[in-house]
Amino acid sequence: MTRGFKTRYPASRDGRGLLARIALPGGGLLLGATLLVSGLIFAQSPGKTLPVAEPVAEKAEQITLGMGCFWGAEKRMSELPGVIDVVSGFAGGERSNPSYRQILADERRGRQKNHAEVVRVTFDTGQTSLERVLAGFWEHHDPTQGNRQGNDIGSNYRSAIYFVTPAQEAVAQRTKARYQLALSAAGYGAITTEIRPLATFYPAEEEHQDYLRKNPDGYCGLGGTGIRYPMETGAAAEATVEPKQGEPPLSGGDLEAERQLIVFEAEGCGYCALFQTEVLAHWESPVPVRSTRSARPPTGWKLAEPLWATPTMVLFENGHERARYTGYSGDAAGFWRWLAQLTLSPETFDIAYAQATEAPYTGALLDNRRPGTYVDPVTGVALFRSDAKYKSGTGWPSFFQPIDGAVTMHQDSSHGMRRVEVRSASSGIHLGHVFDDGPPPTGKRYCINSGVLRFVPDQEL
Repeated sequence: MTRGFKTRYPASRDGRGLLARIALPGGGLLLGATLLVSGLIFAQSPGKTLPVAEPVAEKAEQITLGMGCFWGAEKRMSELPGVIDVVSGFAGGERSNPSYRQILADERRGRQKNHAEVVRVTFDTGQTSLERVLAGFWEHHDPTQGNRQGNDIGSNYRSAIYFVTPAQEAVAQRTKARYQLALSAAGYGAITTEIRPLATFYPAEEEHQDYLRKNPDGYCGLGGTGIRYPMETGAAAEATVEPKQGEPPLSGGDLEAERQLIVFEAEGCGYCALFQTEVLAHWESPVPVRSTRSARPPTGWKLAEPLWATPTMVLFENGHERARYTGYSGDAAGFWRWLAQLTLSPETFDIAYAQATEAPYTGALLDNRRPGTYVDPVTGVALFRSDAKYKSGTGWPSFFQPIDGAVTMHQDSSHGMRRVEVRSASSGIHLGHVFDDGPPPTGKRYCINSGVLRFVPDQEL
């Protein structure tokens, strides 16, 4: 089991890969633990009747930790300095040699104390300490949630520390007390972490080991509450140390109270960087947006529930969460559709995503003659200029050419006709159709629905 090297993974999102597991961007699994006795690791795997002894480095120590889904826990703990190896498995329950499916079935039945999904962490005591490892444990999940972690609900997702020596128990209890001070100062409730001696650790099936390395789009937790663990600086300072907190929240007074999108990120989150590159770097949407690495809402504002993965995009209205989009793996069109459903009228959304058509001569922009730019109502990206608009007599706004790269063309055989559909390149929404009966110089008629256009006069640019 011990591989002798630190496993590293690309930072992972929890968006629609998680969705497959919990019907929301979510998902998760389990992992195992091991005993350290006289320099040997005793591991027990499903189907093995005898313990397997594996040598470890002279300065190696192990602790078994439950942080919710063990996919994300394995990734988070493997990234800590001094950690040699992380193995996923099960501990703390009554069933012998459990499989993952049995854990899920036991949770549904509730007939016995179930195992928790855990990770067995091996670390080099010459490079780090148990306190520092537990600091990472406390910071990378929310230990106040009881039998759940984020959207993963059940006793198998409980927070837990399973120790093998009295010295480990003492450090676990001491770090719990210190972190409770920091959490209480930030308004969090009581820590519910189970702290017990490790009876037996059962490694999970191979498919759950190094899961996020094998499945980069799989579930990865947010990384905790955003509250820093106050490291001990000596016995004299222990009673007076001030709790360190994560990045402070945004100031609610500096934001748009009526409607504001907040992107919650985390350090080292590769999918956060991807969202920055693919979406935020080109943001022109009429919805104002701000990013933060704090897991707390802007001051004076309220989240509907704690965050549990990054990136998480939350739309606030009047200081309260209206909706959230958790996770991102390159599906920009999916994100824009989510935002469109929240910000467009039902009629406009029907045109944009159900290819509906507004009645002729009813569009508000049909007879608009002012100089300006017609933009995508979701992304704000420019689509057509007013000097390309002309009166076609068809009953819909018509243009002889779009702005370069602003639209895409798609074959459309609906309604028994063969047409060429026009979509916005930035959001993918349906705009209308293009025909070959337009004026020079292109000879094209881009017949576009008013409802999926937002007009920005030149004087406002």
